[in-house]
Amino acid sequence: MFNIEVDNSLPKAELYQDLNQQLQALLTGETDLICNAAQFSAFIMQSFPELNWAGFYFARQEELVLGPYVGKVACTRIPFQRGVCGAAARSLTTQRVDDVHAVPDHIACDAASNSELVIPVIVNGELKAVFDIDSPVTHRFTQDDQQGIETLVASFVEASDWNWKV
Repeated sequence: MFNIEVDNSLPKAELYQDLNQQLQALLTGETDLICNAAQFSAFIMQSFPELNWAGFYFARQEELVLGPYVGKVACTRIPFQRGVCGAAARSLTTQRVDDVHAVPDHIACDAASNSELVIPVIVNGELKAVFDIDSPVTHRFTQDDQQGIETLVASFVEASDWNWKV
């Protein structure tokens, strides 16, 4: 059994370094993309307070298709042209939104979500997915959170076999 230990008294940089070591231990020896995506989503939900959704949308042509996640029932398909996830897919840059209700084309899969962090998952220069985290708290995600979770996503990418077609 794998237990996640989160020491919120640590400075953010140390906290994320510690979480990255735990994540790498969790994913060691497993390369299956879907298995790792499910574990990663659960790892994020268990590691951080004030989250209500964490998961993946896989890129297919010009839309994102729901993948493994933890949270309430979600939107199944998101076009690249809409929403925060679509913006991350189009721009290939992380989207950190303090108040999703201020985003004109925000897609409200869960009305309880107020802030969002979406990280594009890029493998060998190609968009493969986005990792989406929602919070019921506005201004939930800081620059330190963004950098730390981008590092965690990079560890997930490195541990997973991306030759599997999604």
